Amino acid sequence: MTMKIRNNIAISDSGFLFDPASGDSYSLNPIGLEILKLLKAGKQQQDIIPYITSTYQTDASSAEKDFYDFVRMLQQYQLIQSDE
Repeated sequence: MTMKIRNNIAISDSGFLFDPASGDSYSLNPIGLEILKLLKAGKQQQDIIPYITSTYQTDASSAEKDFYDFVRMLQQYQLIQSDE
């Protein structure tokens, strides 16, 4: 599955995300911000989960579950596009 952040989404370094299409804004925790930046850079799940696992010293199954929960939330708010 290829995931891509919509082009018009603004992301600040402090974790503030703004969707100009809807006018909605969101606050991300540091890990969510990092995942979003990795997705925006073109990284995919197979790159992101090992990175999160090693950086935050969590197990792969927890990292994968949290990653997919986060991606589902992004899709629900229409902030991300995916090709399944």
